[in-house]
Amino acid sequence: MGPLIFLLLSWFICLQVTHQPNWRDSLDRVRKAVTGPLSWKLWLVVVLMPVNWGIEARKWQLALRPIGGIAYINALRAVFTGTTMASFTPNRMGEYLGRLLYVKEGHRIESISLTIVCSMAQLLVTLIVGLAGVLYLRASHALQPAGAQDSFGFWLNTLLGLVIFLLSSLTIIYFRLSWLLRILGKIPGLAKYQAYVKILENFHATLLLRILFLSFGRYLVFIAQYGLIFPVFGVLLTVGQLWGGISVVFLVMAIIPTFTFLTELGLRWETSIQVLEIFSANTIGIFAASFAIWLINLIVPALIGSLLMLSIKIFKNK
Repeated sequence: MGPLIFLLLSWFICLQVTHQPNWRDSLDRVRKAVTGPLSWKLWLVVVLMPVNWGIEARKWQLALRPIGGIAYINALRAVFTGTTMASFTPNRMGEYLGRLLYVKEGHRIESISLTIVCSMAQLLVTLIVGLAGVLYLRASHALQPAGAQDSFGFWLNTLLGLVIFLLSSLTIIYFRLSWLLRILGKIPGLAKYQAYVKILENFHATLLLRILFLSFGRYLVFIAQYGLIFPVFGVLLTVGQLWGGISVVFLVMAIIPTFTFLTELGLRWETSIQVLEIFSANTIGIFAASFAIWLINLIVPALIGSLLMLSIKIFKNK
């Protein structure tokens, strides 16, 4: 099954890339960047990729402690496999299926709720930093000439209201998981599933904060990667512009449902252009940087996960 998924992923990558505008120019920029004077920054971005997923593996390892835990190397394999499965589902929902393949039988259903906790923590960080990013962009937009990008200002205000609502709700849910369990127990038809998520009662504030801290660590890695890769393609931003712009891009990517190999690259490109053109007119450079990040952070891990699927049967037998 692993080789088949590998071939499917390769095919979808080609389809996704060739359906984007200016893809030839972006691909040419990436090829030149590999051997250019700033290529060391590009390779440092590549080095940060396993750091990124290594932090995610540690998060999941911590989350699985209530059901007996998992070895770190298996947690790392699981997140790569989850990335592969997530490639074919909206907003990466298939990630849960890929991860539970490495969980001991008898605990797999419970592990889904634990994986959701990790996703909630990452989303919470995205919302918190994204809120600051939206406020920064609103302030920057206010400095534009009157009438410029009126629709952009409208969508920023709409996004601000949505973020405040989601952030308030998710914060309460994340730190009051026991409330969620009680609510599930009172809803007809859902009470029978309460046993599968009852394990969440074992999450104390310290563990939740550790997972949240690691999620912020991943976020810092993301920002560092963009900070390194933009100059490689001639996109020059201040630290404030980088944080403000990219945090809003992450925010939109987290809220709008996407399929990794059908719509995610297009949405990533379009969002990056709409947001960052406030600070830079180098749209080709933004295209190329977004493509390189997509390739390094999502496609390479997904291909690695497809190859790791070959060892799942061996792993289970052991």
